[in-house]
Amino acid sequence: MSKIIENKKQVVSEIADKFRESKSTILVDYRGLDVAEVTELRNQLREAGIEFKVYKNTMSRRATEEVELSALNEVLVGPTAIAFSKEDVVAPAKILNNFAKSHEALEIKGGVIEGNIATLEQIKELADLPNYEGLLSMLLSVLQAPVRNFAYAAKAIAEQKEEQGA
Repeated sequence: MSKIIENKKQVVSEIADKFRESKSTILVDYRGLDVAEVTELRNQLREAGIEFKVYKNTMSRRATEEVELSALNEVLVGPTAIAFSKEDVVAPAKILNNFAKSHEALEIKGGVIEGNIATLEQIKELADLPNYEGLLSMLLSVLQAPVRNFAYAAKAIAEQKEEQGA
């Protein structure tokens, strides 16, 4: 009997560690998805470096209490899968939201972003943000704009002087 309890404590500790280490955690109800759809979703998440796992709700509740996220307990009802992302805050929300748009059976229940419990609206807003590469691209284009404009101005002045000198 004590071996079973030790195993359960280990699982709770594992889940709690994942909650602590993750930048973004999304909880979903996957009821109604067939095996092929779940496999497709798992592959998309795995490619983005996101761990997607199903735990017993009682274990997940104990873990959320351990990491002081007990407000999540109200969504830990029914079949629940959890997506943990240690690297990218946006990726799980984006992948799950896009998948939910094309597969109505997938329902986003809630989540944790940077250690704070997130509402469904916040998760959907996060899903609409560009990923890290997209944000980096936007930043670079903003930084390049003044230099590019200066180059165009210098070129225009040079062309103007050539026309006047000719």
